[in-house]
Amino acid sequence: MARASRTAKGRPTPILRHWKRRLTRLALRGVALVLALVLVLILLFRLIDPPSNFYMFSESRRLGGVAQEWVPMSRIAPVVARSAVAAEDANFCRHWGFDLVAIRKAIAEGSARGASTLSQQTVKNVYLWHGRSWVRKAMEAGLTPLLEALWSKRRILEVYLNVAEFDEGVFGVEAAARHYFGVSAQDLSATQAARLAAILPSPKDRSAANPSSFVRRRSAQIRDGAATIRADGRAACFES
Repeated sequence: MARASRTAKGRPTPILRHWKRRLTRLALRGVALVLALVLVLILLFRLIDPPSNFYMFSESRRLGGVAQEWVPMSRIAPVVARSAVAAEDANFCRHWGFDLVAIRKAIAEGSARGASTLSQQTVKNVYLWHGRSWVRKAMEAGLTPLLEALWSKRRILEVYLNVAEFDEGVFGVEAAARHYFGVSAQDLSATQAARLAAILPSPKDRSAANPSSFVRRRSAQIRDGAATIRADGRAACFES
């Protein structure tokens, strides 16, 4: 008779216990390997500009190419950075990756809109994929504190501005500035910067060059917000 995998009392046999321990070790090694790889990539992209991301790659395949030109923060008009912060994450310099005030407000209003920080969006854009799955959100929540700990706020904002989508197939503020206004990112005016920020997070449904009444109103709010952020010191963490 073949040897049973369990004893008469229902306890695992030595063979079964051996394989359970082996599988557990393999699983732990796999998790450790993934975490080590993620840590390496976070440290690497602290110094080296990310070449692409999952979403940009898929859009490039779908469209036959995308427009993107990487520029350092020194070649982006300061008002662009302030406008992005005013539009997406006004407390960017004051949190460690999660804006708890915005999260509580979003929960109270029954919406997740406005609770995602620029740090979270950068993690999603660079390391993860687009979508609303719980798996992605859990990974985003785990990686965001690491990004905050290992990157400067200025680097986070620099990468965000270079990978954000501003129109179909248009990624990064340099390509967006040329696409909509025919100028470079360092030559954008306060109004143009506010309009680029106003079309987020729905760049395929809004236009910075031919703004709707909503985009015009939103742009005016963002321009005022950017000026306030500069005046009250909330731009200090990313402006040299």
